[in-house]
Amino acid sequence: MLQRIVVNPTQIVPPVVHFTAEQRHYLSRVLRLQEGDRVIVMDGQGYSWLVQLVHPSHADLQAEILEAIAYQTELPIAITLVMALPKGNAFDEVVRQVTELGVSCIAPVISDRTLLHPSLQKLERWRRIAQEAAEQSERQIVPTIQEPISFQEHLNTLPTTELSVSPHYLCVTRHTAPHLLDCLHSLPLSPSPLLSLTVAIGPEGGWTEVEVERAIATGYQPVSLGDRILRTVTAPVVALSLIAAVLES
Repeated sequence: MLQRIVVNPTQIVPPVVHFTAEQRHYLSRVLRLQEGDRVIVMDGQGYSWLVQLVHPSHADLQAEILEAIAYQTELPIAITLVMALPKGNAFDEVVRQVTELGVSCIAPVISDRTLLHPSLQKLERWRRIAQEAAEQSERQIVPTIQEPISFQEHLNTLPTTELSVSPHYLCVTRHTAPHLLDCLHSLPLSPSPLLSLTVAIGPEGGWTEVEVERAIATGYQPVSLGDRILRTVTAPVVALSLIAAVLES
């Protein structure tokens, strides 16, 4: 199996791909790849190429483009995960797993019960994790990870036009709400008129009553993930698994 690596689109100057110093170190020192070895280069925006490593100079490492690769590994519609940040480093694993499951955008939010207030370094770390997970899972795109904002700010930014063409689901506990799976099965997916779908996951302790009321008033539909109370890091994996299963069935 060929190694995959994501590069910035500006690094692709046909017929050559230029690598950064960090990428050159990773390919030659970590992976021990040599001139003539082949890898798959992805631009993180849906395009991939089969390339062959070359050494135009002793200190440099580049790749010659051999051919474009056409394959489809993405879900048929864009999925956004809105998630209240969990405590500690738990969000690292959430980013990794939902990237593997096909999420298109991750929007971390700070809710009334959020304990973590991340730094810029955290955001950069999450974006690196998403890139690594996209490479590992043979994704064609690298999910966008937005800067954290308050949940209320997120609600304020939702245009009504988006809500009319994009279902927005709010996962809740201890509420009478339809199961997410039932809602997904009722969507008109064939032929698919939907462009995107959003699912929101709360923090430890769940959304507050006020947050639930505001989300519903904005256009979110409350849904359940089952009769058991899931950990905040388990819920997004369950939700994305259900979504991917329905969209790819």
